[in-house]
Amino acid sequence: MRIPGYTFFILVLAIAGASAAPATDADGRREYDACMALARDNPQQGFDRAIAWRGLGGGDAAEHCAAAALIGLGHYADAATRLEALAAASKRTPQIKAGLLAHAAQAWLLGGKSQRAEGVLTAALKLTPDDAALLVDRAEAKAGQKNYQGAVDDLTSAIRRDNRRADAYVFRATAYRFLDRLELAAADADRALALEPSHLEGLLERGILRRLKGDDAGARQDWLQVLQLAPTSPAGDAARANLEAMDVRTK
Repeated sequence: MRIPGYTFFILVLAIAGASAAPATDADGRREYDACMALARDNPQQGFDRAIAWRGLGGGDAAEHCAAAALIGLGHYADAATRLEALAAASKRTPQIKAGLLAHAAQAWLLGGKSQRAEGVLTAALKLTPDDAALLVDRAEAKAGQKNYQGAVDDLTSAIRRDNRRADAYVFRATAYRFLDRLELAAADADRALALEPSHLEGLLERGILRRLKGDDAGARQDWLQVLQLAPTSPAGDAARANLEAMDVRTK
């Protein structure tokens, strides 16, 4: 049975670490925060502001804002390349450099370059090897190459470092599903929802697993809850598609 409307991960791009390239003074920090907010809400204006600020000495913070705006504009390769260069040139802490690389990897993922994203995240993990979030991100990159066992391995490592991450359990459940290990997948989906009962992707995934096991009523309950919580989200779109497909099959 094919369950439509759901890719391995529903990527929600967050500006990776708003403090990844902070200015060193209060005025600079305020400008950085304002620029990053504009990059998120109006990428073209955010890019223009970042370039103008860079010309006035905004430095790494302005460059980071420009790259964030480029992601919003869909120029993923350009953004990722800028972020990698910024990380390489940065004299800041390993955590900040790793955050910049993580942001670059998000851009590569959005551009469909999972292999490049994996390489960037591997470099980031050399800087901060105990970062569970980076392991979750690299699992996504591996899954994008259909390396689901590799994704499971990274997610297991992430959970060992932080066993309160509902997203890691959800993503591992999905990887297990692609490996046809449905009992392990169901256990992880249940763990995720025990941690966060309203986790959208967790409800979506549990619904898929219930459907695969023939529990249409349980699947419908989970997907309807996703729609109730976030009808216009990517998870909501996937839940709606799955409900429509299930209703077509049962008519």
